[in-house]
Amino acid sequence: MKYKIQGTLVAAIGLLMLAVPALAHHAFTAEFDVNKPVHLEGTITKLDWINPHVYIHIDVKDANGKVTPWDIGSWGTGNCHRAGLTVERLAVGTPVKMDAYRAKDGTKTLAYLRNIAFPDGSSVELWVGGANGNPADQNR
Repeated sequence: MKYKIQGTLVAAIGLLMLAVPALAHHAFTAEFDVNKPVHLEGTITKLDWINPHVYIHIDVKDANGKVTPWDIGSWGTGNCHRAGLTVERLAVGTPVKMDAYRAKDGTKTLAYLRNIAFPDGSSVELWVGGANGNPADQNR
């Protein structure tokens, strides 16, 4: 009986260890394309202040008044906070202007944040790419 319980425990731990790579972190270039920049102006509708990436959800209104929701990924909570972004600054209802990079897979409303500007004129740059904007070394 003792060996049966130990065997079950070892098997369970082994299965959990197999799941860990699924949580592994990925580089910017795995999901986003620096050659697909986008400028967005909209209003924050939701904030996911979680790791490994903060997500800012905004509604963007086009010239005809049509509203399109966008999901904007960014760094983790610690890096965002150190850069000057806080939950309070990213409150629902806040109008913002963003420069970002679109997703590689063609997702039309998913992008990765480069910088964000607020109504008071302040802005936060969240880019650590190379001199030519190449994010090859960015792993945040």
